[in-house]
Amino acid sequence: MIKETKKVKETTKIPKSTLGQIKKKFFQEIGRRKTSVAIVRATENAKAKNEFVVNDLKLEDYFKTGKLQNTVRDPLLKVKPKEKFSFSVKVKGGGTSSQAEAVRHGLSRILSTLNEEYKKKLKKAGFLKRDSRAKERRKFGLKKARKAAQWSKR
Repeated sequence: MIKETKKVKETTKIPKSTLGQIKKKFFQEIGRRKTSVAIVRATENAKAKNEFVVNDLKLEDYFKTGKLQNTVRDPLLKVKPKEKFSFSVKVKGGGTSSQAEAVRHGLSRILSTLNEEYKKKLKKAGFLKRDSRAKERRKFGLKKARKAAQWSKR
């Protein structure tokens, strides 16, 4: 007894409202710092004035201090690109400071792919180099990575 199986053809239709979004040109890069990883996506948008969305929150809501917000915007202030973008960022790991620097690294990598002049300015500022410094591991017999118990003569 052989059962006949119907071959079901699954098709997923994309709504017309999202078709326009698919055609938009975007750039994506990864930025890293300590244990933080940021996936930065820049979508060309003539109406936007370099807007940031970080983990589904506005930049000002995610990075509360002005120092961290300036850290994220540093590459844009350095090169002043003619193109307008809207940036969406997914960031995880580490603390807020290293997350901001990871976003800056990813954003710098995107801008460097756009224009060779941007790359020269960003490289001179040190934004393209991944800052690989991380916390040193704790060694046994010590209190921290290098801190030892106080030595006593007697």
